[in-house]
Amino acid sequence: MKYLHTMVRVRDLDETLRFYCDGLGLRETRRKEVPKGRFTLVFLAAPDSPEAELELTWNWDPEEDMGSARNFGHLAFRVDDIYGLCEHLQSMGYTINRPPRDGHMAFVRSPDLISVELLQKGDAQPPKEPWASMENTGTW
Repeated sequence: MKYLHTMVRVRDLDETLRFYCDGLGLRETRRKEVPKGRFTLVFLAAPDSPEAELELTWNWDPEEDMGSARNFGHLAFRVDDIYGLCEHLQSMGYTINRPPRDGHMAFVRSPDLISVELLQKGDAQPPKEPWASMENTGTW
């Protein structure tokens, strides 16, 4: 058995790609347009684990309310510099819902309300402001 991918439905494909590709650094590995079914599949992968993909499913005629997506749980990525990535995401307008106060873990949500856990590679970084004193925002 081999793990292939996790699929999430998205509301705005361009905004979602901005978050995952421009924000987190994932790369698009392939794309499939299905005109008969009126949907697009976009597969993304992290540079260090191209075999584990995230499948974005964009329905051209969305009819369903995706709610808060809390029933899904979360995606998790190991990152080289948690502070640098959180600063980058924040500069792009994304809220860091659970700041990396401990230099090890943070949570942010995608435009589709998917919780994304960021975990510092190796040992935690020393606590650093403004993160060390930053409160949680919303839910993750």
